[in-house]
Amino acid sequence: MAGVLALLALLLTGCKVDVPDTDVPTSQRQACRSLVTALPDHVSDQDRRGTTGNPLGAAWGDPAIVLRCGVGTPAGYDPLVGCQTVNGMDWFIPEAGMNDQQVDVVMTTYGRVPAVEVRLPAEYRPPVAAMVDLAATIAKHTKVVKSCS
Repeated sequence: MAGVLALLALLLTGCKVDVPDTDVPTSQRQACRSLVTALPDHVSDQDRRGTTGNPLGAAWGDPAIVLRCGVGTPAGYDPLVGCQTVNGMDWFIPEAGMNDQQVDVVMTTYGRVPAVEVRLPAEYRPPVAAMVDLAATIAKHTKVVKSCS
C-alpha cells in the first residue's frame, strides 16, 4: 500500500509546474500572496495547475502559462518600445516578443508594485486574452506608480 501511495504522490507531483523563484522584497510579499490566492481558475481558456517551487507564482495549461509576482526589471527593458495597455493594465513586452508570433512571450506589468511577470507559450498567442484574464486581479492587488502614457 505504501508503494502505491508513493507512486501516486510522484505522479501528482510530476503534473505540477515548477515556478522559478523571485527575490521579492519583504514589503511586497503580502501583496504577492494575496494576488496569487485571488488569481482566476482559467487564463487563455486554460485550467489552473498545481505548482512547486516559488509560492508566489501560478500556472495554467500545458504547456504552462507561468505567472511570477515580485519580479525585477525585465531584460531589455525599454518602455518606449514595448509598453502595451490592455484593460487599463500596462505591460512591457520585449520587441522580439511583440514581432515574432512563433516565440514565447514574456510580459511584465509596467509601473506596478509589485511587478508581475507572465510567460506565455507561443501556442496561446496573441497575449491579449491572458492580459484581459489577469488584469482585474493584478489591478486589485498591486499599486500603480507610473503609466505608459
